[in-house]
Amino acid sequence: MSSRHSNLILAGIVAGLVLAAAVVVLGPRALSADGFRRVVVVGDVLGQFFLLALRMIIVPLVLASVVVGITSLGDVRRIGGVGLRTIGFYVGTTALAVTLGVLVVLVVQPGVGMEHLVTQGVEIDDARMANIRAKQDINFGNLLLSFLSVNIVQALASGDMLPIIVFALVFGGILTTMGERGRPLIVLFEGLNEAMMKFIGLVMWIAPVGIFGLVVAKFGEATLQPGGLGGMIRGVGMYTGTVIGALLVHGVVTLPLVCWLLARRSPLAYAGAMFPAILTAWSTASSAATLPVTMDCVENRAGVSRKAAGFVLPLGATINMDGTALYLALAVVFIAQAYGIELGPLKVLLLFITVTLASVGAAGVPQAGLVLMVIVLNAVGLPIEGIGLILAVDWFVDRFRTAVNIWGDSIGAAFIERVICHP
Repeated sequence: MSSRHSNLILAGIVAGLVLAAAVVVLGPRALSADGFRRVVVVGDVLGQFFLLALRMIIVPLVLASVVVGITSLGDVRRIGGVGLRTIGFYVGTTALAVTLGVLVVLVVQPGVGMEHLVTQGVEIDDARMANIRAKQDINFGNLLLSFLSVNIVQALASGDMLPIIVFALVFGGILTTMGERGRPLIVLFEGLNEAMMKFIGLVMWIAPVGIFGLVVAKFGEATLQPGGLGGMIRGVGMYTGTVIGALLVHGVVTLPLVCWLLARRSPLAYAGAMFPAILTAWSTASSAATLPVTMDCVENRAGVSRKAAGFVLPLGATINMDGTALYLALAVVFIAQAYGIELGPLKVLLLFITVTLASVGAAGVPQAGLVLMVIVLNAVGLPIEGIGLILAVDWFVDRFRTAVNIWGDSIGAAFIERVICHP
């Protein structure tokens, strides 16, 4: 999707949010109670249509993007020490980000107390409730078995994400070892991935209408209750502050420590060199669009060798999303809190694994955070409709998580240069 189209969609989303806010605030005054309820119902239909459009493309998108993400590494048997350390660095920092996000949201608990606001008048169908209960009753044996499926076609049909991701990771790795015989299949998945990118681009054109509907439905339901709108705004405000606070901790504390301990560089000096790239990432909310600026800053301002930067940064734009992973983990727990659904330790572990694995190959997806959110909510058995709680602020939070993504990628380049120069 071109930057012009992305800007148009962003403008449409902002306009949809402004219109939704006007409907929620002014609707109860301008309409009768029954009339406003009908507006809320219409908003819910529009939002559900948008969510169904996203869910419809999730399975082929995940399968194609993960396979392409793995095959882009080349023959997995020849990755070598530098490649393994790069992947290990990215997996490690992603794990730290997810852990931080979960810990912060469990301590702050921004969604606690919102249960009556989001569940009032909301009916969850029997199949969804059965899925939620099954996920709640998960134990270690079930968690281990959930990595596999008796039938991958059945997993694809039912949207069982964890086996799909595991299958795609292994299948993609095998394709890289087959030489020319595997090339036609790789080309097939590359074509499928490109087609799904275009499909998502089409779906995102209806995002302004869908997001308008979801926000009107969620906040409109709260407005129908005494003091409900204020409680909803407070809860979402706490969520926004929690996400940005956790991202700042990761970007200002965790990653600088990694920079100092592993890359042996001054975090302040390195951050100064990377400031144009971080600012560009915040402005564009796109890791892919920022990549040329990131490479320029890493090589020419920070003095990292072209060999390290050329290998690490494009790979990081594919498989490393610290900020997005932190946001996903935190947002999913927030939605669970808002719906009054308890997440036990094994459920949190399932969330951790799903977020980490789903990050592979998803950075190039337009509105990656929104698409990944649907994947993770499906995987852990939470109501997809919960996305409506956070859409009003997601466009703003997205800028902070993208900036953290770029900052993490750049530190990875400095770390790998040290590995190359001082093995």
